[in-house]
Amino acid sequence: MVADPTAPSVPAVRKIPWRVRLRRDRSLILMTLPAVILLVVFAYVPMLGNVVAWQDYSPYVGIGGSPFIGWANFERIFTDPLFLDAIVNTLTITAFQLVFFFPVPIVLALLLNSVVTPGVRTMIQSIVYLPHFFSWVLVVTIFQQIFGGAGFINQHLAAAGHQGFDLMTNPDTFLLLITAQSVWKDAGWGIIIFLAALSTVDPALYEASAMDGAGRWRRMWHITLPALRPVIILLLILRLGDALTVGFEQLILQRGAVGAGVSEVIDTFVYYQGVVNGDWAFAAAAGLVKGIVSLLLVLGANKLAHVFGEAGVYKRA
Repeated sequence: MVADPTAPSVPAVRKIPWRVRLRRDRSLILMTLPAVILLVVFAYVPMLGNVVAWQDYSPYVGIGGSPFIGWANFERIFTDPLFLDAIVNTLTITAFQLVFFFPVPIVLALLLNSVVTPGVRTMIQSIVYLPHFFSWVLVVTIFQQIFGGAGFINQHLAAAGHQGFDLMTNPDTFLLLITAQSVWKDAGWGIIIFLAALSTVDPALYEASAMDGAGRWRRMWHITLPALRPVIILLLILRLGDALTVGFEQLILQRGAVGAGVSEVIDTFVYYQGVVNGDWAFAAAAGLVKGIVSLLLVLGANKLAHVFGEAGVYKRA
C-alpha cells in the first residue's frame, strides 16, 4: 500500500532515556524509597518462608535444618476432609454475602444520593458509618446482648410468656447471623466509594433528562447506574480475589458457640493447624494454595471485565 503524500505526518514519540528520567524524578524516588523498603521487608521477603510448604518443617531446627519432602503436604491438603469442609464453608459464606451483602452499599448510596437536604444526608452518613469503627469483639457482644439466650429479645419474650430462642448458638442460622453482622458493621463504610463516584456525575444530565420527560427510575437506570458501573466491576473483582478470605476474627470469636462444622473456613483452619497444633508446613501449604487460587480469581475476573469493555483492576497499555 502506497502512503498518501497529502496525509499529515505523525511526529515520532521520542523515548526519554532512563538516566534522564532518573535524574528528573530523583526527588519523588527518594520520597517513595522508605515506603518501598518497608513493603519489600515486610511483604515480599516473608514470602520466601513459603518454602516450608515443601518441608517437614520444625521451628526448633529452622528452614535450613528441616528436610524437604516434596509435594507431600499438598497431597495431605487435598485428601484432608477437614480442609475440604473448610473450603466448602468459605465458598458458601462468600457466595451468600456476594448476593446479600455486596449490593447493600450500592442501594444505600443510591438512597443517600436522592436525599436533597444536606443536614439529613450528613446525619444518616454518620449513623451508618459508625459501626465500622467497632471491633468485631464489640460487634459480636452487641449481637449477643440482643439475640443471645439471655439477650434483650429473649427477656421480653419470656416476660410475655413466650418461648425464647438463641440465635447466637444455632448452626442453622449462622450464615444469616454473620451476614447480618457484616452488613451492620461495614455496609455504611462501603458506600463512600459509590458516593464519590456519584459526585462526579454532571447535574445537567439529570436536568436534561427530566426536561425530556424521564422519571426518577429512568434517570437512575440511564445516568446513575452507568456512572457506578466501573466502580461496581472494580470492587467485584477485588471481592472475588478476596473470596477465600472471610472474616477470620468474626468467625473465630463465634466458632466455639456454633461449632467448627459451619464456622471453619480456610483462615481458621490454617490458624488451628499451624499455630495451635504446630503443623507449620501443612498450614503453609494450605495458605499457599489459597493465595494462588485468589490470584487466579482476580486475573480471571479482570479478563472478564475487559471482555465487557471495562478497565478492571489493570489493563494492557
